[in-house]
Amino acid sequence: MSTCVCGSGLAFALCCEPILNGKPAPTAEALMRSRYAAYALGKLDHVERTATPEALEGFNRQDSERVVDESKWLGLEILRTVDGGEGDQTGQVEFVFRYSLRGQTYAQHELSTFCRKDGAWLYSSSEINPKSPPVRVTKEGRNDPCACGSGKKHKKCCGA
Repeated sequence: MSTCVCGSGLAFALCCEPILNGKPAPTAEALMRSRYAAYALGKLDHVERTATPEALEGFNRQDSERVVDESKWLGLEILRTVDGGEGDQTGQVEFVFRYSLRGQTYAQHELSTFCRKDGAWLYSSSEINPKSPPVRVTKEGRNDPCACGSGKKHKKCCGA
């Protein structure tokens, strides 16, 4: 048995193959992995079948076929998932996939959103290179109370 191209570590026959053949994905992450496998294996019918009508508006089959034919798919890394479990109606999967095209290696970072329709997970949208929430940095003044809770001034405590 060959290992699945999605990087799960499972055998292809136990991972993405059943989903590519029409079995509903149990989770948003499983659908995401199967969609990556579909690109890697040139099974674009699956990509179309597992997208909402709104998502399909931005899908260009001819461009996708060209990319599939010219690319070598190098791997998928799931960074995080939010919801998207068997009991959820929506979910998000953040991931990075790598590929080479015309001798150049590329990585694409995405945050994809999925929804359930009639019990089946569907891809609905994605954000390429998602921005993380801003980090607020506060500067403690020398005469401010120390944040450690000691009751001393910052300059006489942790700021020393």
